[in-house]
Amino acid sequence: MRGKRAPVRPLKPDEVYGSELVSKFVNYVMLDGQKQTARTIVYKAVEDLANRTKTKGTEALEKAVENVRPKIEVRSRRIGGANFQVPVQVSDKRQTALALKWIIEAARSSRKNTEFWVVLSRELQNAYNKEGSAIKKKDEVVRMAEANKAFAQFA
Repeated sequence: MRGKRAPVRPLKPDEVYGSELVSKFVNYVMLDGQKQTARTIVYKAVEDLANRTKTKGTEALEKAVENVRPKIEVRSRRIGGANFQVPVQVSDKRQTALALKWIIEAARSSRKNTEFWVVLSRELQNAYNKEGSAIKKKDEVVRMAEANKAFAQFA
């Protein structure tokens, strides 16, 4: 690695829920710098999720994200002219980042002439109930890591 690692800037909690996770989620949903639009989408989705699960919005969101977080993933590693898929532990920050990306990606891919907050809320509820596309993606990544356990010594 060249140079110094960039310092991590602190993330301000959002105004409505006072949660850094919601603030991060808004940033992931945001497209083309349209932060207010992203906030509206996320707040509506979290509010709808809270109504459906009969819990607080932030608690439901945290549980949904926790259900999607992968504990282990595979990384490509070149050893002796061959590429191996080596299973590695995932850091907490990367777990959260992957979970948020997978939830949003699943919502964007399943959107058909529906408002995005509705689709996002549905995907969050699926993640809360441990079902849906984001959970399938997590299971696929974990299964791949389990299948390549033989190459763990190259980590």
